[in-house]
Amino acid sequence: MKRGYCNDINEATIANSDFRRVLYTGEHLQLVLMSLAPGEEIGEEVHDDRDQFFRFEEGEGVVVIDGKENKVEDDFAVIVPAGARHNVRNTSDEPLQFYTLYGPPEHKDKTVHKDKAQAERDHDNDEWDGKTTE
Repeated sequence: MKRGYCNDINEATIANSDFRRVLYTGEHLQLVLMSLAPGEEIGEEVHDDRDQFFRFEEGEGVVVIDGKENKVEDDFAVIVPAGARHNVRNTSDEPLQFYTLYGPPEHKDKTVHKDKAQAERDHDNDEWDGKTTE
């Protein structure tokens, strides 16, 4: 029997201090917490084969999708369609706390990157390997 994931996502997101923390990986969807320090960004990227959803819980920032800047703050949601070049930047003096859903999954289940430097070092080794949380 599968249990899925059920938790207070707002509380979990705000409590997260890791650059990236994979919470749950299903066969078709993955839930990941993220925290960007003031002035930090995820870095421009393109996911040719997956859509991505962002929900911002605390802070202020900008999501750039194919060159168009979108200001975001608490309670904003953004969908980045597959194939769109995108980036998320923290433009505030406080951490930008958000979660993201990848469909299909992007990272190995239970991946934790304490900071962006670790995420960049592990980039070639954290691609989803088909293993799910349960």
